[in-house]
Amino acid sequence: ECSLLIPLAASRRKRTVTQDGERRRMVIQLLAVTGIVNAGVLVALVASLLGGTTASGGELLAKAGTVWITNVITFGLWFWVFDGGGPTRRRLDPQRPRDMQFPQMDSPTLAAPGWHPHLVDYTYVAFTNAIAFSPTDVMPLSRTAKMLMMFESVISALTVLLVAARAVNIFR
Repeated sequence: ECSLLIPLAASRRKRTVTQDGERRRMVIQLLAVTGIVNAGVLVALVASLLGGTTASGGELLAKAGTVWITNVITFGLWFWVFDGGGPTRRRLDPQRPRDMQFPQMDSPTLAAPGWHPHLVDYTYVAFTNAIAFSPTDVMPLSRTAKMLMMFESVISALTVLLVAARAVNIFR
């Protein structure tokens, strides 16, 4: 992750679409690595749960909480990067087809004129999807958005339902 994050953070922010495209590829690679590592940590956590090698309920809850919050943050960033081609493409072409339908986009009276989703809106979508295991107020429109939401829900369900349930049973 650091091998991708350091050059991304050190690079000077440039305004050309080509350079934004290179940064976008680096961000997507970083998110892919983070997601794969987080899923691997969840697999290891479930394996330790099934093998009975977890020390305490508190330790298990802390590990599960770390996996869950990493899942929310990672998928919030995924949604932000993919919806409508990412923040740069959304800014350059506001009429571009979107991957997610926010209520404010469907009913303009719900928001101030010119409203558009920001990173916090996508993080909220990831949070509610991770809690409910399904879309709440924002509907996925594209197959990419649906698959991202599905993967997030699977990871969240495994974390919450298997790991947290076991942790509650082993509290002393």
